Amino acid sequence: MNRLGRQPYVCLITPGETNPANFDNQKNGILNTVRDAVDDGVNLIQIREKVLPGRLLYELAKEVVEVLKNTNAVIFVNDRPDIAAAAGAHGVHLPETSLTPSIVREAFKELVIGISTHSIESAIGASTSGADYLFFGPVFETPGKGTPAGLDVLRNVCSGVGSFPVIALGGIDETHAPDVFAAGAAGIAAIRSLNERESRRSICKTAQAFKAPLR
Repeated sequence: MNRLGRQPYVCLITPGETNPANFDNQKNGILNTVRDAVDDGVNLIQIREKVLPGRLLYELAKEVVEVLKNTNAVIFVNDRPDIAAAAGAHGVHLPETSLTPSIVREAFKELVIGISTHSIESAIGASTSGADYLFFGPVFETPGKGTPAGLDVLRNVCSGVGSFPVIALGGIDETHAPDVFAAGAAGIAAIRSLNERESRRSICKTAQAFKAPLR
């Protein structure tokens, strides 16, 4: 069973700017953004607010779940399967240095599990690890994320994992999106370009244009 829903995937990652001092304002902004994003065609939401303590992260995740409950969006919490399960989110996204998908699956059998990868070798390993999808990147240059892999490596990753869903990220905007899908990616994830409405709408339109050829 495809636990992610239908391809192509467009995954909005929250900006990570929320902390206890600005929580109420940032929370309201995130709720408004994810609601608009899903209306625009985004179908995956990753809540990635690393500074928040558990109680506030739970509150945010719970409210995102509530706001999107009548949509087809799949909601993930970054690196906290316990909070994802408690808040009623669909899944958890694991950094490459986090718990392995097999460990998380043992404890949280109902969750959709994704994992970040940064090399062909780790992507191939992730595809057989018990995860449901993988992120691969950075594909293009993006601040603080090291040397970009480029489209050729992305193409090799997609080929190397077969039908396993590869979601590309790292510096992807509306100008890069067609090339990323053409390289075989099942989806795109982004912070900056998917939190900005005009760019997001353009990327969602591109994703729909690739809907038929995608596996």
